[in-house]
Amino acid sequence: MKNRQVLLRDLGFQDFKTTWDLQEQLLAETLKVKSANRDREVPESTPNHFLWVEHPHVYTLGRNGNPENLLVSEELLAQRGAQFYKINRGGDITYHGPGQLVGYPILDLDNFFTDIHKYLRFLEEVIILTLAEYGIEGDRSPGETGVWLDVGTSQARKICAMGIRASRWVTMHGFALNVNADLSYFDLMIPCGIQDKGVTSIAKELGREIPLEEVKIKIQKHFELLFEAELQTS
Repeated sequence: MKNRQVLLRDLGFQDFKTTWDLQEQLLAETLKVKSANRDREVPESTPNHFLWVEHPHVYTLGRNGNPENLLVSEELLAQRGAQFYKINRGGDITYHGPGQLVGYPILDLDNFFTDIHKYLRFLEEVIILTLAEYGIEGDRSPGETGVWLDVGTSQARKICAMGIRASRWVTMHGFALNVNADLSYFDLMIPCGIQDKGVTSIAKELGREIPLEEVKIKIQKHFELLFEAELQTS
């Protein structure tokens, strides 16, 4: 029996390492159930989770990322109140910070569909539909994961970064949507290792700040519809 219920947890403002450890814990617990199911006549349902979080300033480098895409030393980052981690997701370098909405789905894709490409396209579509509610036309950029504006023009800019890891179809990491983020922190890196493309936020596009809680509700609605899931507050 496929479990389409997703336990929703809002972690508030929490440092990256603590959240990363929690993701690893939830992934390990799900993998343990999947392993035990091999010996069960009646398999136990595997859980699905969705974590909301807002991080203090931090830069993370994916497992295949280029360290040279961080344009300053870790000492200078510390002076700016930022941390740096090399992590086990896909993708290159990205930034998280206050005013940015980060979502980490820890899903057993056996409960939904076993297709990583489709999973990433669904996450992108969730964000594209959410942006549309604010009159912002989000789009995909060929060969580049995430959500962009004005793709194919000299004004192309990224509004949502994505990077995931999957183990036996269980996902972790996720997406980071710039809502009210301080975009000056992106000047310290080459975002996602992509040259000559800018970054933006909902606030910059609209000229006003947007409540994060409002954006969360819209994302949750589109997530439930696309994934045919039921989010439950844990």
